[in-house]
Amino acid sequence: MADATLLHALILGVVEGLTEFLPVSSTGHLILAGWLLGFSGPPGKVFEVAIQLGAIVAVCILYFRRLWRVAAALPTSPAARRFVLALLLGFLPAMVLGALFHSFIKGVLFSPWVVVTTLVLGGVAILVIERLRPTVRIARAEDVPPTTALAVGFCQALAMIPGVSRSGATILGGVLLGLDRRAAAEFSFFLAIPTMLAATVYDLYKNRALLAADDLLTIAVGFSAAMVTAMIVVEGLLRWLQRHTFEVFGWYRIAVGLVMAGILYASA
Repeated sequence: MADATLLHALILGVVEGLTEFLPVSSTGHLILAGWLLGFSGPPGKVFEVAIQLGAIVAVCILYFRRLWRVAAALPTSPAARRFVLALLLGFLPAMVLGALFHSFIKGVLFSPWVVVTTLVLGGVAILVIERLRPTVRIARAEDVPPTTALAVGFCQALAMIPGVSRSGATILGGVLLGLDRRAAAEFSFFLAIPTMLAATVYDLYKNRALLAADDLLTIAVGFSAAMVTAMIVVEGLLRWLQRHTFEVFGWYRIAVGLVMAGILYASA
């Protein structure tokens, strides 16, 4: 049983790393994967929080030099201060709305049927946005204006609904608002740091009484798998965007959503 639990932790960590920064919904995939595996790991949201933290660490490692340059330039560079302001404004809607609706979302919307519905609808949205081909006005993540960042932040808040995808909402919202695909992806990665870190700290605080020494190995396996996989995926996505659009992710979401809807219906 212990070996099975560790294997499931490894699988779910890989699922988190594969999906967190792609526009396919990591939360939705984790809900569906956990349901399929019958995963019984650490209680509460402790395990989910741990693997999300692994994904955050992956971005911090990959972008350490750029983040350090911004931090070092804050006292003297208006551009660095504008970038930090943009990230704070992008984070603000999720922080406020998350605090207001966290309990309702966790208690009511975290179900496989909600996930399959939003997976399909999100896939359709990606295909529509790619057909629109919005005009590119912003070529670098560091050049996102504060007002645009706030608008991206409201897009991110939609991802509190499981299956919507935080990355999908922010990346495609950024593309609609005039960001180059790579700039939109990188701004989404940067925005993930304060957003996911705040959610992680909040969930860890709420579940602090559930932490147990016996769960540490399971958590470590999931954390490590998510971190390593996320690093590979982020670099792969940026290479992909040099020659491709997000359409393949739209079709993928629709296919997964329809297949899982069939499985859920058959098992009901």
